[in-house]
Amino acid sequence: MSTSGKPGPARPAPAARGRGRARGGSRPDRRAWAFLGPFLALYLFAMVVPIFYAFYQSLLKVERSGPMGLGEPSVGFAGFENYSLALQQETFVEGFGRVLLFGIVQVPVMLLLALVLALLLDQVSDRWAGLLRATYFLPYGIPGVIATILWGFLYVPGVSPVNDVLGDLGFQPDFLGYDNVLWSIANIVVWEFAGYNMLIIIAQLKSVPQELYEAARIDGAGPWQTALRIKIPLVRPALVLTTVFSIIGTMQLFAEPLVLKKVAPAVTTDYTPNLSAYFDAFANANLYLAAAKSVILAVVAMVLSFGFLSLVTRKQRSER
Repeated sequence: MSTSGKPGPARPAPAARGRGRARGGSRPDRRAWAFLGPFLALYLFAMVVPIFYAFYQSLLKVERSGPMGLGEPSVGFAGFENYSLALQQETFVEGFGRVLLFGIVQVPVMLLLALVLALLLDQVSDRWAGLLRATYFLPYGIPGVIATILWGFLYVPGVSPVNDVLGDLGFQPDFLGYDNVLWSIANIVVWEFAGYNMLIIIAQLKSVPQELYEAARIDGAGPWQTALRIKIPLVRPALVLTTVFSIIGTMQLFAEPLVLKKVAPAVTTDYTPNLSAYFDAFANANLYLAAAKSVILAVVAMVLSFGFLSLVTRKQRSER
């Protein structure tokens, strides 16, 4: 009732107002799902469905009938026979050991280089930072096949100017030999992806409040102390993310050894697990064994990635 004696406008009950807000608040959710829908559909079609289809194919095998197996082939259920056959291949298992050794050495070197570049770029004036950032990122824009061909010219004896210069100095390096080709591949991968990881780290650096740097400067901290005690601890999430990406990429090592295989006899068809699955599928026409190897590779990559994340999470909880 209003003070003028006239009845005032009716006010909605609290429950009704709450329902109105709830209905209004649900609209942004529907809009968000409308934007996410195309991506989720593409992700489902391009990632999830192929994984389940590969697992389904890994449970099959080709069965032949007739004398000496010359009859009409048919596809039958194999169970886990393909997995057993893949794990019995010593060269396939050795490929996992090779890429694990590759990752243990290459990933820390690459991320350390990316971190150093990011810290240096953070100190450069804005006038030059954009140019340097684009220069460091440029190798990532070159496809892996092209990058490997370019580096291959620097590795092949008789073609490489690097070999010629080192030969004049009394050195005879064999970049494509059995003992060195893995590290030659590591050099290519570092050159390709250091700039990409640098951008992720520097994006994290740009999100650090400037007040922290000003407080450190007032307390007398120099550039080294600021980097070690403020910048590096605060970019830990970016380092964790880039490490996970690098672990997955290491397990998927494929393009570089495939291209170098033409000029490096040490690179065999089973040099990496991914390469082994590729040759089984497209050279040996054994799609079902290749599917089993692909599933094993995916499981190992998942276990290593989640294992690393669990270790990091456990360490963060213990620090708190």
